[in-house]
Amino acid sequence: MDKKTLRIALVHDYLREYGGAERVVEALHEMFPSAPLYTAFVDKEAMGTQWKRFENWDVRESWAKNIPGIKMLYSPLRVFADKFFQSFNLSTYDIVISSTNVYMAKSVRTAKNARHFCYCHTPPRSLYGYTTMTDWKKNPFIRVAGELVNHYMRIVDFKTAQNPTQFIANSKEVQKRITKFYRRDSIVVYPPILVPPFPPHDEKEDFCLYVGRLAASKHVDLVVKTCTTMKQKLFVVGSGKLPAYLRSLAGDSVSFLGSVSDEVLNRLYEKAKVVIYPAEDEDFGMIPVEAMARGTPVIVHRSGGFLESVVDGKTGIFIDDFTEKTLQTAIHTCEKTHWDHAAIYRHAKRFSKERFQKEILELISG
Repeated sequence: MDKKTLRIALVHDYLREYGGAERVVEALHEMFPSAPLYTAFVDKEAMGTQWKRFENWDVRESWAKNIPGIKMLYSPLRVFADKFFQSFNLSTYDIVISSTNVYMAKSVRTAKNARHFCYCHTPPRSLYGYTTMTDWKKNPFIRVAGELVNHYMRIVDFKTAQNPTQFIANSKEVQKRITKFYRRDSIVVYPPILVPPFPPHDEKEDFCLYVGRLAASKHVDLVVKTCTTMKQKLFVVGSGKLPAYLRSLAGDSVSFLGSVSDEVLNRLYEKAKVVIYPAEDEDFGMIPVEAMARGTPVIVHRSGGFLESVVDGKTGIFIDDFTEKTLQTAIHTCEKTHWDHAAIYRHAKRFSKERFQKEILELISG
């Protein structure tokens, strides 16, 4: 494929946080640096220092940016998400690669002879009964209104899912969801993990690490409460809607670091004795693999994409429920296990960024 002659566009739900989906977009942009990125809206303030990663890109926002309060009301305004993306004129592009989860970037309209590859992180979790960032069903009024909106959104979501030429799933777990909810076939390409060129040192320190959004579906409160009870040193990296609540649960052994640089994060990954990430029904879960790329074992829930990335007893430990007793047992087991850190690193190499870019290039060149 001659990338210089093909006209390529990238599409992404929105830019207001920096997580696994944004790392995928970065890897795609690295492959196609001249491709513009179309997105519903940008919230530079919410992204904080992470916006520097994107500030020199050719980013093109939809008319959503003109809606007063869009940065606060983006979740309820998802009912218009398909309209945001349908407003873009992508008729001049030969290849369109969309990156989507909840905001339906797959809705974009392309030229009749163009190929649209949709990298699906997951069908919207809130529409299909999976745990979400917030427990919105606690409020009876919001629950009733939300279910009505979700019924409409499932219809729209299915309709727009017929747009792409080819679906790309970020895991076999998501591949199953695409088949079930969209009735579409897909090809699995695991997301890109930055794996160092050399195995890490075996020296670990006596602290646990949590990395990720501070959200209900991640069960970070369980990690904080358990390490507080055990008086186990814990570093919490990430931001979200729960920091005040989590601080109220935390004892002196727990430190909240907020967002940190890649350099600091990689150092924490390398030195932690274990990374605890008990997210529920995770789509793929890049954070545990990032930890394993530094030779560090992980503790994860036995569900979702973790079943594809973690080898029980070899690269990590599975837990089967979300109780303090179970997590305490897992931490003790981790401390007693003699981990082969080089083997954990080699396992993570299966998910490298270079492998991701190679598979994407082969796919769109076919």
